[in-house]
Order: sequence, then structure tokens, then C-alpha cells
Amino acid sequence: MTFTREPRSEIEGLSVSVVVYRPDLPLLRSTLESVANACEALRAARPAFALLVLLVDNGGLPDIEPSLALLRAYGVTCEVIRGHGNVGYGRGHNLAIERSAGSFHLVLNPDVELDSQSLVNALEFFGAHPEAGLLTPRIGDDAGQLQYLCRRYPTLVDLFVRGFLPARLRGLFAKRLAGYEMRDVINDRDTVWDPPIVSGCFMLFRTKVLKELAGFDARYFLYFEDYDLSLRAHDVTRVVYAPVVRVLHHGGGAARKGGAHIRMFVSSAYRFFNRFGWKWL
Repeated sequence: MTFTREPRSEIEGLSVSVVVYRPDLPLLRSTLESVANACEALRAARPAFALLVLLVDNGGLPDIEPSLALLRAYGVTCEVIRGHGNVGYGRGHNLAIERSAGSFHLVLNPDVELDSQSLVNALEFFGAHPEAGLLTPRIGDDAGQLQYLCRRYPTLVDLFVRGFLPARLRGLFAKRLAGYEMRDVINDRDTVWDPPIVSGCFMLFRTKVLKELAGFDARYFLYFEDYDLSLRAHDVTRVVYAPVVRVLHHGGGAARKGGAHIRMFVSSAYRFFNRFGWKWL
């Protein structure tokens, strides 16, 4: 079973979009290989399920054909979308979302590795909970420790402390950050309904919900597009943290990526607060 652009009616299937710009090749390979393994497990559980991976090249994509070949070996249709230039993270994903015809769509970072049972568990969860429209998983770091990437609505102080203060000073704000990062409710065991904001590194949607929201707001070039989409998602569906779904994230903050990323972070934060309301302390 394969995806086609026409007709637009939804079919039983999953599409995955990964946006890349001058990617770290070993990390990208690990991501795609983990997607292949998770798709293999999903294919075993749902043989008729259509599977599509959309790799959006915002620039600098190296030869990744061996990883795509592995995906195809598991019955996954692969498409590389290119030629549009560096249009930003959210807008890049929107190019893929437009092509999605399956019942579920996964927005995935190129530095995230899926557990082999992650997609099987996620779709079982959706089947048991029809009210859920957006799922975020248990996200681990390189050491396997839980990353607290669910968020309450941020203040400017929260963003500054978490994003830019050295680790030795962040400890002075530990209680404040714990509240922002929902450490009082997020853990390895408990399902948590309706966290206000979830991470864009892994956002698994019912496609009809994602298309009702018209995808990401393309006015964010990078940063805060996931905050924006999370908050809008609550208007049309329920959002859930489901630790039965597990992934590994090799991510880093804006301050550690240089001045250009700091400027993009500040610009996107300004746009976000202008839209949803400023909260200082």
C-alpha cells in the first residue's frame, strides 16, 4: 500500500516528516535507522498500514540513500522534498504535511532516535484514547535520563534562566524551573493529560487535527513554533504525555549554538509573546 497525493481522503497510515539543514550525518542516519526499525515493528503489527517518510531538505543534505534504502526494505515509501531553499523549520514541515494523506503524522527532529516499539505503542494508545489528538513521548537524553520537555506557559525569566544562564547559576532558580518544566507531574510512569506545551522534537498528531490547525505558523523561522502549535492544539483536541512511548533526543539549547541562534530565539520569543501574551515573572 502506498501514499498518493490524489485523492486527498484519509487512508490508514502514518507519515513522518524530518526537516534538515546541513545536518549532522551520523545523527541523521541514526534517526532514520531508528525510524526504519520502528516501522518494521509497526508493519508486523499492522501489515496493511501505509508508511511514508518525507525528508525535507532545507539545504546541505548529504547522500542519505543507504538509510532510505533500509526504510524502503521495510515497505516504507520515501520522498525527499527539495529545491525550496532554507524556509525554516515550521514551514519545512508544512511542505510535508501538505503531502500527508495518512491518519497519523509524526513531526520528528533529525536528532531523535525512536525506540523500536514506539510507533506500535503510540498507535495503540491512540486507539484506546480517541480523545487524544497530539501525543508527546517520554524523551530521554544521551545518558538515558528523562528530559523534562513538557512546559507550562513560560515567563521571560524562565526562558532566560533555562536558555542562557550557566549551569552553576541555574541552580539558584531550581524550584522555579521545576515548575516551568512540570517536574511535579512528569515522570517515567504516569500519563499526563493536557500539558500546555510539548516539544517539537516529536509531535505525533492525528492528521485531521494537524490539518485543522493548518500546521505550523510559518512566521516562526526557528524556535517557538512548537510552543505556538501546542497552545493552538488545545483549542481543537486533547494533548497527552504518554511515557509508554519512548525516544532518545540528542538536542542542545540556542545559547550553545552561537549568536545567530540566539537572535532567532529572541525574535521568535518576541513573536510568541506578542501573540499569546507577555508574562514577565
